[in-house]
Amino acid sequence: MKISLTVNGTAHTVDVEPRTLLVDVLREQLRLTGTHVGCDTSQCGTCTVHLNGKPVKACALLAVQAEDQQITTIEGVANGGALHPMQAAFREHHALQCGFCTPGMIMTALALVERHKDAELTDALVRKELEGNFCRCTGYQPIVTAILAGAKAMV
Repeated sequence: MKISLTVNGTAHTVDVEPRTLLVDVLREQLRLTGTHVGCDTSQCGTCTVHLNGKPVKACALLAVQAEDQQITTIEGVANGGALHPMQAAFREHHALQCGFCTPGMIMTALALVERHKDAELTDALVRKELEGNFCRCTGYQPIVTAILAGAKAMV
């Protein structure tokens, strides 16, 4: 079946089987490989994208469920050649090592900042909000530091 998606501001029509996952459409058909597949069980958060501005795990969503929706992937976050402030904060604060979890962490962080934009972010709140995202390299403190710095830079 054919479905229409708007990904990073660009309209796409793709052929999918009804059981095709959104992550597979993004990676295999649209070649947006910044959205990673880590666990296939929606546990690790590496596949996090925004659907109509809300974070979702693309490995747990059928592509047909995203029809006629607005999707933002990590590739749609930067402003032209300039990194988004959250991306820059991850780089500046060494919040990545292998980088596999980074796109999902950044997408989750952006939604976290949007949800709590009127509140003071704390280490504890950021850690709680990251419960659905796993990193096996950094020990999380650099990620938390980067999110707090990125949030300040986004103001």
